[in-house]
Amino acid sequence: MRPITVPDGSLTVAAVQAEAVPGDVAGNAARAAALARITADQGATLAVLPELFLPAYHPPALRRRVTDVVADGDGRVADARLDPLRAAARERAVVVVVGAAVRHAGGRRTCAAPVVDRAGGVVAPYGKQHLCGPDEKALFTPGMGGATLVVDGWRFGLGICYDGCFPEHGRAAAVAGAHACVYPSGYVVGSEHRRDVYYAARALDNTMYVVFANSVGGVEPWRFNGGAAIYDPEGRPLARGADEGERVVVATLDAGEVDRVRAAHAMLAEHRADQGKRRPERTA
Repeated sequence: MRPITVPDGSLTVAAVQAEAVPGDVAGNAARAAALARITADQGATLAVLPELFLPAYHPPALRRRVTDVVADGDGRVADARLDPLRAAARERAVVVVVGAAVRHAGGRRTCAAPVVDRAGGVVAPYGKQHLCGPDEKALFTPGMGGATLVVDGWRFGLGICYDGCFPEHGRAAAVAGAHACVYPSGYVVGSEHRRDVYYAARALDNTMYVVFANSVGGVEPWRFNGGAAIYDPEGRPLARGADEGERVVVATLDAGEVDRVRAAHAMLAEHRADQGKRRPERTA
């Protein structure tokens, strides 16, 4: 386990729920830029936008290669359609995590979470490891492993939607030293209960913050239910959006709260890596 350290100060973050236009990468990037500016105006240093926001979570549109952005061998993305988003990140000194379909060297395609840094650089360090349903499995290749984003000393595990349904995903991030996880997502109408349970549970399981962004709107069967939220290390929502309409929810992550909760609830420090390896079975 990586030593559990706490950042020196607080960090303000934003989770966004918004509707993207299927197939319109340039238009959605421009909208992402406007949303990034809104989050920065509300004091956020990190903004998280929904899963596949750049092409929109719309499988018929995603079958066209024009919806992809291309990453080089180091994961860097130089697509000119993202220039408005790069400019917003530079101008407002905000880091943006935004969902995209990324085509990698060798042709591998992932449902990814590119990061736009405060200098305007774009890199795609993480691909969704758990693909959900036949559409995603036909469209994408699973990601190869976990990744951590560091912002002002805060360590964020990167995940995407269905990844957050697996307790092991959040635990792996926490064991690697994460103070929080971000989950750009695409939950459809009818999944509100699961949406609200999974990410609160990942926060409480691992005594860390969770930043959950989600799509909203759209047309059946891809109509999404918003509910963007930021959870504290005991799984309580610090801020949450409604189930409908575009929203930006903002909260400040407190390093002292991470320290306090981890001292009071030691699940992470007392986690046994050998648990489950030996399970005797007896018949009564």
